[in-house]
Amino acid sequence: MAVRRWLALEGAANARDIGGLPLARGGATREGVLVRTDNLQGLTPTDVAALEALGLRLVVDLRTTSELRLEGPGPLVGRVEIRHRSLHPERGDLTDAAAETVLPFRRSGGDLEETPMVRAYLGYLHDRPDSVVAALRDVARGEGAAIVHCAAGKDRTGVVVALALEAVGVARDAVIEDYVATGERITAVLERLRSTPTYAADLDDEDDVHVPRPETMDRLLTLLDDRYGGPRGWLGEHGFGEDDVTALRARLI
Repeated sequence: MAVRRWLALEGAANARDIGGLPLARGGATREGVLVRTDNLQGLTPTDVAALEALGLRLVVDLRTTSELRLEGPGPLVGRVEIRHRSLHPERGDLTDAAAETVLPFRRSGGDLEETPMVRAYLGYLHDRPDSVVAALRDVARGEGAAIVHCAAGKDRTGVVVALALEAVGVARDAVIEDYVATGERITAVLERLRSTPTYAADLDDEDDVHVPRPETMDRLLTLLDDRYGGPRGWLGEHGFGEDDVTALRARLI
């Protein structure tokens, strides 16, 4: 089992460094390079100082334009480079707080038989492969530490980070374990989201409904195995080439 490298931030409940995850062929991911988090709007001055001390230079924000407009500028604006890479089609009314109900499932064939969350994740890949690839390229070509985040740090962030980890050869079990780790912080994450009108209306369900399940990520990755020869195959088909993979490996390993 990989060691959880949680970041002790006052204004983010689900922040962790993905360093130390085991590679399938030996070795581990580097610390201090890629951090995944939930919403950064509540970061305190102490948090900002801690992230700057970590060497933070880039934030990849996977939220929609509507979320950015409703939440307002965060405390890192003007301090680091921020790239906006929405995973939704930008119709102006979507968040990931209740992804299983807000996404229009336009999939065909067997996809309609998948669970709601798997369909939601397939939706990100179907609707915004450009943003997925751009987000990974941001991390691969960046300098210093990078944060990838959405609202909860669970769904959109979970898919992008899983693809990054798969691309550089992290063991499949460790990829799934990292995805599931958000469940350890889900109560605190939901408390924060329920405190803002942007997300509160989507979160009337019990907390347990929102806990990430290992079978969800396992199924998504298995579908990519079956259809593309693996997540790297999907990435390659959508423009994330070998040079990009090499750059990402150089950053994360």
